[in-house]
Order: sequence, then structure tokens, then C-alpha cells
Amino acid sequence: MRTDLSVDWEIPPTPGGWPGRLERFMGPGKSRSESAVEHTGLAVCAAVLAAGIWSTEAHHTWSALQLTIVVLAGLDLIGGILTNATNAAKRWYHRQDPGARRARLVFVSAHLLHLAAMGLLVLPGDWTWTLVNGALLLTGAAAVEFIPLHLKRPLAMAVYTNAVLVNLFWLGTPTALAWFAPLFFLKLHICHLVPEAPLKRRRQDG
Repeated sequence: MRTDLSVDWEIPPTPGGWPGRLERFMGPGKSRSESAVEHTGLAVCAAVLAAGIWSTEAHHTWSALQLTIVVLAGLDLIGGILTNATNAAKRWYHRQDPGARRARLVFVSAHLLHLAAMGLLVLPGDWTWTLVNGALLLTGAAAVEFIPLHLKRPLAMAVYTNAVLVNLFWLGTPTALAWFAPLFFLKLHICHLVPEAPLKRRRQDG
């Protein structure tokens, strides 16, 4: 038993209106240190991603709309991975509430729009890529969500690995977009759907 750590599931109160909705979407009660790591990580990873895409010179062939979709997708996925990994997000999205499961599944399902935008507008018109990834997303999410608790983490790792391998070997994703599937399924199957205890270090007496 770890005596230096404790689990904190207490969700702090949030304001009403849009400020409260935004705070709940990001995870209420996020600490300054969590925010600092999140923002720094987003800046660094986004810069590395931009440099990688630039090195492929694929951006020369993209329209303004396609480039906008790629930029927004990259920022959303990196930011989403980091946000969903915080204690604040874990407390909120995996709270003991009858509507929490529905909220998680709705959040995941909304990302079908990401697949449609990337597959049909950027690739473009690749229905196979779009439909296969949509099926991988929804079947994987359902499997992780409804399997017994003690199996969620290993199953999430399995469906994530499977989705990445399918994309690498069979869906013909160009090099400039090879990052999309690994980040997309990492954000949703692992960071969002796997419950983890919000840990904090106990204060030592004396």
C-alpha cells in the first residue's frame, strides 16, 4: 500500500453558464501545474508536428481548406491527449454519475466528424479510410466501455494497437498524415475511455 499517495475523486463546484460548461468540458479543478504541463506539451508537440509535416512538403499540394483541417486536427488531438490525461478530466469523465457513460460515448462518437473531414476532404474522397476508421473507433469504444473494469486498460491498449496497425499496413495513409491515426485513437480509446485514479501526494506530517 502506498502511504505517500491518495486518490481524490472530489469534483469542485463550477460556475453557471458557458464558463462552467467550458470548465466541465476541460475537467473542473485543474491545477496550475497540470495546466502548465498541458500548455507546454501542446506547444512543443505542435511545433514538432508542424516541422514534420513541413518536411514532407505535402502542404504545397493542399488547399487552404485542407491545410486548415490538418492544423485544427493536429491541435485538437494533441490538446485532447494532454487534457484527457489530467486528474481533472479523469475525475469528471469517470465520475459516479448515471450520465457519465453516455457522455463519454457521445464525446467519442462526435469524432466521426474528424474522420469525415480528414478522409473525405483532405485525403480526399477516401471512403474506405473513413469507414474503416469509423468502425474501428466505434467498435473499440464500445468494447472498452462495456468490458469489466479490471480489463479496460489492457483491452484499450489492444484496440488502440490494432487500429494503428490497420492504418499503417492497409489504409494507405500518406506520410504527411501518418500521425493522425496514432494520435486520434490514443486520445479516444486510451486517454478518454480508460478510468484512472486521480492521484495526489499526501502531505507528510512534521
